[in-house]
Amino acid sequence: MQIGSDSVLTIQELAAYLKIPKSTLYKLVREGKIPSQKIGRHWRFRKEAIDRWLEETWVNRPGAGGNR
Repeated sequence: MQIGSDSVLTIQELAAYLKIPKSTLYKLVREGKIPSQKIGRHWRFRKEAIDRWLEETWVNRPGAGGNR
């Protein structure tokens, strides 16, 4: 599957993109921690917003496998 920067993703597609279980993604949505939009009964995610969210929330921890 090719994902463009203007793509809208489903729960399943985003879970695969982030390499996390769907249950974890649902928890992030429920807690309001990830940019999302509910359309009817379905959650949708803009890839551009997700990529921006990842950049803003990414944590580089010392000692977490970086250069020594």
